[in-house]
Amino acid sequence: MNEHHFFSRRQFLGGALAAGASATLSAVAADAPAGEAKPKELARKIKLGLIGCGGRGSWLGGLFKQHGGYEIHAVADYFPERMDKAGEKFGVDKARRFSGLSAHKRLLESGVEAVTVVNVPHFHPEHAHAAVEAGCHVFGAKPAAVDVPGALKVQAAGKLATQKKLCYLVDYQMWTDPINIEVVKRIHEGGLGKLGHIDSVGFSMPWGEPPIKTAEDRLRWWLPTTALSGDVINELSIHSINAVLWVVGKRPASAIGRTRVCRANPRTEFREIYLVTYEFDDGLLWSHRVQSLRNDLDWALKLDAYGDKATALVSYRGKSYLRSGPKHYGGGEVVSLYDQGAIRNIATFYDNIVQGRFDNPTPQQAGDNALTAVLGREACARRCCLTMDELIKENKKLEYDLTGLKV
Repeated sequence: MNEHHFFSRRQFLGGALAAGASATLSAVAADAPAGEAKPKELARKIKLGLIGCGGRGSWLGGLFKQHGGYEIHAVADYFPERMDKAGEKFGVDKARRFSGLSAHKRLLESGVEAVTVVNVPHFHPEHAHAAVEAGCHVFGAKPAAVDVPGALKVQAAGKLATQKKLCYLVDYQMWTDPINIEVVKRIHEGGLGKLGHIDSVGFSMPWGEPPIKTAEDRLRWWLPTTALSGDVINELSIHSINAVLWVVGKRPASAIGRTRVCRANPRTEFREIYLVTYEFDDGLLWSHRVQSLRNDLDWALKLDAYGDKATALVSYRGKSYLRSGPKHYGGGEVVSLYDQGAIRNIATFYDNIVQGRFDNPTPQQAGDNALTAVLGREACARRCCLTMDELIKENKKLEYDLTGLKV
């Protein structure tokens, strides 16, 4: 399998089955109301540092604590109020709470064994790579990067982690769901026949334009700034992109499309609509639709795969199935994947560390996801057909001015 491919079916299924078994360690956390679950008592406690203590970062910290195999040893966030709130929540000594742009560096020197990287996506590649260099295991959020240099740095960090016998896991959820796993397994076994076309959607809630007046405001409300988020095609939509590349097993070769700003008098540069057609090296076509509009349409993350013998639906929530053909599967409802997927990944991360599984396929996958999102974003913005090879050769970095921010 060449470098454009994700990973072998055997590797994925092995990791998925391990995740399913490991999730039993978190059964109490999964079933009990928030705040009532008691952590499991495990033989080893991993000293964990939280890099990013905003909404999801702090929420994930609670799931790590509920798992029972982690001790939250240090916290870091640019904003001191977030740092202190998380520090109080998890009982972290004030000497191991860090703020400012260099907070992650000081956290890495505090005695942590593993870190979460759940802050602004622009900084994910730098912070994850620094953690690996410092000898720490990494649990990374999506999207893993916002540009080509960042995506390649994530993939390099994954390879370095393997060399250093460290675990690096990126927290995608769709491929942890048992129903989705069965659907994709049957697709890989030929259940669709010849795959002709894929259609996917990444519909998010409206982002809006917060009252940004200072550099810190922009860092606090980072979604509308493309250099920080990668735009709507790279943020929530990345889950659908990840699922498509899981099904196909490689990244696309080219893209063409259009994008649009719909709001009147925009104050920030994000675009609410992307319509992209990707093509793979074997001629397979994939249409990806992205929107973030105030039209009362609920968020949706899914793909429909159309073969010459059957069709399949893979979802973040709602139905997933493979209909008709030699591998028909009625499927079922994908439920609570936002939390259940994270719980499974946290359990798998722990098992990988304590059992010495350091093959680290997910950084390679996450890098390919980001490259695919960037390819679609750039092809749409330039209104041209752009190849993946051209994009990578350009190696264009989304620069962000840090002037005015505390070190």
